[in-house]
Amino acid sequence: MKKIFKRLKSQKGMSGVLVALLLVVVGVGLVAGLNTYLDTRKSDIQTAADASFTSAGVTPTAVP
Repeated sequence: MKKIFKRLKSQKGMSGVLVALLLVVVGVGLVAGLNTYLDTRKSDIQTAADASFTSAGVTPTAVP
């Protein structure tokens, strides 16, 4: 990671700044997308587990 920033700093002109901004935008987008995906998967798994417990005759308890 240090090599990337070192390389960006050594470039002349606006291209280095644009590349750095692009990397930041892509990173933020990836983190936001991953967070949304994991929240959705967690909800799906919890719903499936609750249904499985209910069909087995066990009352599912809420986990905070």
